[in-house]
Amino acid sequence: MTGRKGLTASAVIDAAASIVEAEGTAALTLSRVARELGIKPPSLYNHVDGLDRLRRDVAMRAIEDLAGMLGAAAMGRSGREALHAIARAVRAYAMSHPGLYELSARARPEDAEYAAASMQPVEPVIAVLRGYDLDEDEAIHAARSLRAAIHGFVSLESIGGFGLEVDVDESFVWLVERLADTLELAAASHRA
Repeated sequence: MTGRKGLTASAVIDAAASIVEAEGTAALTLSRVARELGIKPPSLYNHVDGLDRLRRDVAMRAIEDLAGMLGAAAMGRSGREALHAIARAVRAYAMSHPGLYELSARARPEDAEYAAASMQPVEPVIAVLRGYDLDEDEAIHAARSLRAAIHGFVSLESIGGFGLEVDVDESFVWLVERLADTLELAAASHRA
Protein backbone atom coordinates (compact mmCIF):
# COMPACT_ATOMS: atom_id res chain seq x y z
CA MET A 1 0.00 0.00 0.00
CA THR A 2 1.38 3.40 -0.85
CA GLY A 3 1.15 6.54 1.21
CA ARG A 4 -1.96 8.53 0.53
CA LYS A 5 -3.21 12.00 1.06
CA GLY A 6 -6.27 12.37 3.25
CA LEU A 7 -5.46 9.52 5.63
CA THR A 8 -7.85 9.66 8.61
CA ALA A 9 -7.62 8.61 12.23
CA SER A 10 -10.37 6.09 11.51
CA ALA A 11 -8.27 4.51 8.75
CA VAL A 12 -5.32 4.26 11.16
CA ILE A 13 -7.56 2.54 13.73
CA ASP A 14 -8.84 0.21 10.99
CA ALA A 15 -5.28 -0.75 10.08
CA ALA A 16 -4.33 -1.27 13.72
CA ALA A 17 -7.42 -3.41 14.33
CA SER A 18 -6.58 -5.51 11.27
CA ILE A 19 -3.08 -6.11 12.60
CA VAL A 20 -4.43 -7.10 16.01
CA GLU A 21 -6.93 -9.44 14.35
CA ALA A 22 -4.35 -11.10 12.13
CA GLU A 23 -1.29 -11.15 14.38
CA GLY A 24 -2.36 -10.42 17.97
CA THR A 25 -1.84 -7.49 20.30
CA ALA A 26 1.93 -7.92 20.51
CA ALA A 27 2.22 -7.17 16.80
CA LEU A 28 0.63 -3.74 17.18
CA THR A 29 3.41 -1.18 16.87
CA LEU A 30 3.45 2.22 15.23
CA SER A 31 6.03 1.09 12.71
CA ARG A 32 3.87 -1.93 11.83
CA VAL A 33 0.79 0.28 11.32
CA ALA A 34 2.80 2.76 9.24
CA ARG A 35 4.10 -0.08 7.08
CA GLU A 36 0.55 -1.37 6.62
CA LEU A 37 -0.58 2.10 5.54
CA GLY A 38 2.45 2.74 3.35
CA ILE A 39 3.58 5.81 5.29
CA LYS A 40 6.52 6.71 7.47
CA PRO A 41 6.00 6.18 11.23
CA PRO A 42 6.30 9.90 12.12
CA SER A 43 3.33 10.59 9.82
CA LEU A 44 1.12 8.57 12.18
CA TYR A 45 1.45 11.30 14.80
CA ASN A 46 -0.80 13.45 12.60
CA HIS A 47 -3.57 10.97 13.46
CA VAL A 48 -2.74 9.34 16.80
CA ASP A 49 -1.00 10.35 20.02
CA GLY A 50 1.28 7.35 20.30
CA LEU A 51 0.95 3.61 20.67
CA ASP A 52 -0.90 3.62 24.00
CA ARG A 53 -3.55 5.94 22.58
CA LEU A 54 -3.84 3.78 19.46
CA ARG A 55 -4.32 0.65 21.59
CA ARG A 56 -6.99 2.53 23.53
CA ASP A 57 -8.75 3.60 20.32
CA VAL A 58 -8.74 0.05 18.97
CA ALA A 59 -10.05 -1.17 22.33
CA MET A 60 -12.84 1.44 22.21
CA ARG A 61 -13.91 0.10 18.83
CA ALA A 62 -13.82 -3.48 20.15
CA ILE A 63 -15.90 -2.46 23.16
CA GLU A 64 -18.51 -0.92 20.89
CA ASP A 65 -18.61 -4.08 18.74
CA LEU A 66 -18.94 -6.32 21.79
CA ALA A 67 -21.66 -4.09 23.27
CA GLY A 68 -23.64 -4.36 20.05
CA MET A 69 -23.34 -8.14 20.05
CA LEU A 70 -24.40 -8.43 23.70
CA GLY A 71 -27.33 -6.05 23.23
CA ALA A 72 -28.53 -8.03 20.23
CA ALA A 73 -28.07 -11.31 22.10
CA ALA A 74 -30.12 -10.16 25.08
CA MET A 75 -32.86 -8.49 23.03
CA GLY A 76 -36.26 -10.03 23.76
CA ARG A 77 -34.86 -12.63 26.15
CA SER A 78 -34.87 -13.02 29.91
CA GLY A 79 -33.68 -15.40 32.60
CA ARG A 80 -31.65 -18.42 31.60
CA GLU A 81 -32.29 -17.89 27.91
CA ALA A 82 -30.82 -14.37 28.10
CA LEU A 83 -27.91 -15.52 30.26
CA HIS A 84 -27.04 -18.26 27.75
CA ALA A 85 -27.37 -15.84 24.82
CA ILE A 86 -25.03 -13.32 26.42
CA ALA A 87 -22.53 -16.00 27.40
CA ARG A 88 -22.53 -17.42 23.87
CA ALA A 89 -22.05 -13.93 22.42
CA VAL A 90 -19.04 -13.23 24.64
CA ARG A 91 -17.54 -16.60 23.80
CA ALA A 92 -18.13 -16.15 20.08
CA TYR A 93 -16.56 -12.68 20.12
CA ALA A 94 -13.57 -13.87 22.15
CA MET A 95 -12.97 -16.83 19.86
CA SER A 96 -13.47 -14.98 16.56
CA HIS A 97 -11.68 -11.76 17.61
CA PRO A 98 -9.12 -12.84 20.24
CA GLY A 99 -6.87 -9.79 19.96
CA LEU A 100 -9.73 -7.32 20.03
CA TYR A 101 -11.33 -9.21 22.91
CA GLU A 102 -8.06 -9.00 24.83
CA LEU A 103 -7.87 -5.24 24.33
CA SER A 104 -11.53 -4.77 25.27
CA ALA A 105 -11.08 -6.58 28.58
CA ARG A 106 -8.68 -4.03 30.05
CA ALA A 107 -10.01 -1.41 32.47
CA ARG A 108 -8.82 2.19 32.31
CA PRO A 109 -10.58 3.89 35.23
CA GLU A 110 -8.40 7.00 34.89
CA ASP A 111 -9.80 7.60 31.39
CA ALA A 112 -13.39 8.86 31.81
CA GLU A 113 -14.36 8.43 28.15
CA TYR A 114 -13.00 4.89 28.05
CA ALA A 115 -14.61 4.03 31.40
CA ALA A 116 -17.98 5.24 30.10
CA ALA A 117 -17.59 3.25 26.88
CA SER A 118 -16.61 0.18 28.91
CA MET A 119 -20.05 0.27 30.51
CA GLN A 120 -21.76 -0.33 27.15
CA PRO A 121 -21.23 -4.11 27.13
CA VAL A 122 -22.08 -4.25 30.83
CA GLU A 123 -25.50 -2.61 30.39
CA PRO A 124 -27.24 -5.55 28.68
CA VAL A 125 -25.73 -7.90 31.26
CA ILE A 126 -27.00 -5.77 34.16
CA ALA A 127 -30.42 -5.57 32.48
CA VAL A 128 -30.60 -9.38 32.32
CA LEU A 129 -29.40 -9.68 35.91
CA ARG A 130 -32.09 -7.27 37.14
CA GLY A 131 -34.56 -9.95 36.09
CA TYR A 132 -33.24 -11.98 39.00
CA ASP A 133 -34.46 -9.36 41.51
CA LEU A 134 -30.95 -8.31 42.48
CA ASP A 135 -30.30 -4.88 43.92
CA GLU A 136 -27.72 -2.64 42.21
CA ASP A 137 -24.74 -3.85 44.25
CA GLU A 138 -25.72 -7.52 43.87
CA ALA A 139 -26.19 -7.02 40.13
CA ILE A 140 -22.64 -5.64 39.91
CA HIS A 141 -21.28 -8.57 41.95
CA ALA A 142 -23.18 -10.96 39.69
CA ALA A 143 -21.97 -9.20 36.52
CA ARG A 144 -18.38 -9.41 37.72
CA SER A 145 -18.79 -13.09 38.62
CA LEU A 146 -20.38 -13.84 35.27
CA ARG A 147 -17.63 -11.96 33.45
CA ALA A 148 -14.88 -13.69 35.45
CA ALA A 149 -16.34 -17.15 34.83
CA ILE A 150 -16.89 -16.63 31.10
CA HIS A 151 -13.58 -14.81 30.60
CA GLY A 152 -11.73 -17.56 32.44
CA PHE A 153 -13.40 -20.21 30.34
CA VAL A 154 -12.77 -18.55 26.98
CA SER A 155 -9.21 -17.61 27.94
CA LEU A 156 -8.40 -21.21 28.80
CA GLU A 157 -10.19 -22.43 25.69
CA SER A 158 -8.26 -20.04 23.46
CA ILE A 159 -4.90 -21.39 24.64
CA GLY A 160 -5.95 -25.05 24.41
CA GLY A 161 -6.31 -25.37 28.16
CA PHE A 162 -9.02 -28.02 28.07
CA GLY A 163 -7.38 -31.35 27.28
CA LEU A 164 -9.89 -33.78 28.78
CA GLU A 165 -12.14 -35.68 26.41
CA VAL A 166 -15.46 -34.25 27.64
CA ASP A 167 -17.02 -31.93 25.05
CA VAL A 168 -15.97 -28.30 25.69
CA ASP A 169 -19.29 -26.94 24.41
CA GLU A 170 -21.11 -29.09 26.96
CA SER A 171 -18.81 -27.76 29.69
CA PHE A 172 -19.62 -24.20 28.65
CA VAL A 173 -23.37 -24.88 28.85
CA TRP A 174 -22.82 -26.54 32.25
CA LEU A 175 -20.97 -23.45 33.49
CA VAL A 176 -23.75 -21.09 32.40
CA GLU A 177 -26.40 -23.38 33.89
CA ARG A 178 -24.62 -23.33 37.27
CA LEU A 179 -24.40 -19.53 37.10
CA ALA A 180 -28.14 -19.40 36.35
CA ASP A 181 -28.82 -21.77 39.27
CA THR A 182 -26.90 -19.46 41.60
CA LEU A 183 -28.78 -16.40 40.35
CA GLU A 184 -32.12 -18.13 40.80
CA LEU A 185 -31.19 -19.08 44.37
CA ALA A 186 -30.28 -15.45 45.08
CA ALA A 187 -33.61 -14.30 43.63
CA ALA A 188 -35.51 -16.89 45.70
CA SER A 189 -33.79 -15.68 48.89
CA HIS A 190 -35.05 -12.15 48.15
CA ARG A 191 -38.62 -13.38 47.78
CA ALA A 192 -38.47 -15.52 50.97
